[in-house]
Amino acid sequence: MNRPTTVIAYINIAHALDHLMMLIFATAVLTMATEFGVPFGDLLPLSLGGFIAFGALSLPAGWLGDRWSRRNMLVIFFIGGGLAVAATGLARNATELAIGLTAIGAFGAIYHPVGTAMLVSHAQRLGRDIGINGVWGNLGVALSALITGALTQWFGWRAAFFIPGAVSILVGVAFMANVRDEKRLGSKAGGQARIGRDEMMRVFVILLFVAFSLGITFNAVTVALPKLIQERITLFGSAPAVIGTIGFLVYLCGAISQYTVGHLIDRYPLRSLFIPIGFALTPFLLLASVAQDWTMLIAATGVVTIMYSQVTLNDAMTGKYTSDEWRARAFAARYTMTFGVGAGAVWLVAWLHRSGGFTLTFQVLAGLCVLIALAALTFPRDREETAAMPAE
Repeated sequence: MNRPTTVIAYINIAHALDHLMMLIFATAVLTMATEFGVPFGDLLPLSLGGFIAFGALSLPAGWLGDRWSRRNMLVIFFIGGGLAVAATGLARNATELAIGLTAIGAFGAIYHPVGTAMLVSHAQRLGRDIGINGVWGNLGVALSALITGALTQWFGWRAAFFIPGAVSILVGVAFMANVRDEKRLGSKAGGQARIGRDEMMRVFVILLFVAFSLGITFNAVTVALPKLIQERITLFGSAPAVIGTIGFLVYLCGAISQYTVGHLIDRYPLRSLFIPIGFALTPFLLLASVAQDWTMLIAATGVVTIMYSQVTLNDAMTGKYTSDEWRARAFAARYTMTFGVGAGAVWLVAWLHRSGGFTLTFQVLAGLCVLIALAALTFPRDREETAAMPAE
């Protein structure tokens, strides 16, 4: 029997590596555009195949995790993903680069449905453990900007792919040695539905609406952030390492919010958290559409903080309302929507940026996130919350 703390530690590392490897290109492309002699807006869509694979392959990955082995699927994620990232660093032209980025997305698709389901199965306190796991994922996003910026500036963009790829392979070997495959016994923290069965479908539809809106916004912001910092936050210069450091600090604030929301989930009904978080994203996106320098830094931090708070909340919703038998597939369905529509965000950012810069880009995203606010208003109350309300 594996120790839950050991399993969760590797799952957390996997979450960080997943986001880090998926977003290396978003920062490296700033230098690669010059080397390849191709504008940013034309080079960025090369990552589209990776984002499509990241979403589309979530369902088969979740199915294999439930029917075969979550542990073995994570082994494939660590080692296969590491090899794909390292190989991308060898790309000599746009075609090879696009193939490498697609392979990264294909292996990266394994983590969220499989790793999150495995986390919930071993969690002792669902909100806390999901919140901490979210911090690790956010750390991966933050480090992708920091590490990629530093490696690109000092050793070239190829090193920004080689080194994280090697790290993932080494972690995969250690994971195989320290975590055994095991029969799942169910979760102590998950699968504890606190709403009636007749309201389950409403929760499912709400999560799909949120996954649609947040999927596009999340991917658009994470892909655009390095370029946004380069254009709108000019206080400290525009060197790759500076851009990476600013991105790291912005995402660090998002990580803190995930940790905080994770603890709040264990103390308060989900609806009481969903409403304020759901309404906060649109105002920050509108501010980001017109902000510059310090105001832009505040707006970007607000957008990232709220986005990641919502992600943590959505993971808790899915974990609470599904049984362990189906959990990987439930997460897979949600992440297929989130990352599937998010693949279009790459094209959307490139097209909107050419048409109206980041002003138009963030105004469109702000309008889209009104759906999240409406979804929050229709989310059902927990049974405990309903019972505590005074009779009318």
